[in-house]
Amino acid sequence: MSTSSETPLLKVDGLYKSYGPHVKVLQGLDIEMKPGDRLVIIGPSGGGKSTLLRVMMGLEKIDNGSVTFGGKPYISANGDSNKTFIDTKVRRSIGMVFQHYTLFPHLNVLENLILAPCKVRGESKAQALERAVALLTRFGLAAKAKAYPAQLSGGQKQRVAIARALMLDPKLMLFDEVTSALDPELVSEVEQVIMQLAGQQMPMMIVTHDMWFAKNIASRVIFCAGGVVVEDGPPEQVLGSPREERTKEFIDRVFHIR
Repeated sequence: MSTSSETPLLKVDGLYKSYGPHVKVLQGLDIEMKPGDRLVIIGPSGGGKSTLLRVMMGLEKIDNGSVTFGGKPYISANGDSNKTFIDTKVRRSIGMVFQHYTLFPHLNVLENLILAPCKVRGESKAQALERAVALLTRFGLAAKAKAYPAQLSGGQKQRVAIARALMLDPKLMLFDEVTSALDPELVSEVEQVIMQLAGQQMPMMIVTHDMWFAKNIASRVIFCAGGVVVEDGPPEQVLGSPREERTKEFIDRVFHIR
């Protein structure tokens, strides 16, 4: 998928998402991403961050709003979540890594990596294996190619999950709290892999509570609360000198970085 410098990679317009009549998660969310953007989303629990990523991956229906990807219609609904339109061809351009790995326990690392390319894209096993080995080598996991998920540390599982997502050559990567379930000493090895991708200009949307990581990887930080974007700007501004009182209160109270 090609995008000109003028065309947003991702455009989210008026996104509404609720769970039943009383739980309103997204309430008119607007976001725009340029090609190469590294968007970090912060905010209080229940503010809609993880729900937004699941919507972007086509895993959740929406009540209202639209999403375009690379200038093409991707997701839309007009007041009825049961009639949510999702273009599955566009969805294949997006990869996601979840908090809890979601590796197939009965497959070894190599098998986890080649399953989707062979099944979804019809890639030959030999070609998929070649690409998988190259990715595992790049992420320092070549020695674990024949290991099963139960034999890996949390950090290794998460790096395998990232490599598996990259096997489908995504144009956008979504990361949902990928280090929050890890022991502190394992966090850096996963963050280093994501920093590698950032260095290669991979567009990404990241939900994280790690403010050091956010500050170092983000080209933009978005603070979400109450299902809307409260503040959007460069990391040094949003994290260091927030303009909105709601943002300032959140950072002062929760992260103590100012």
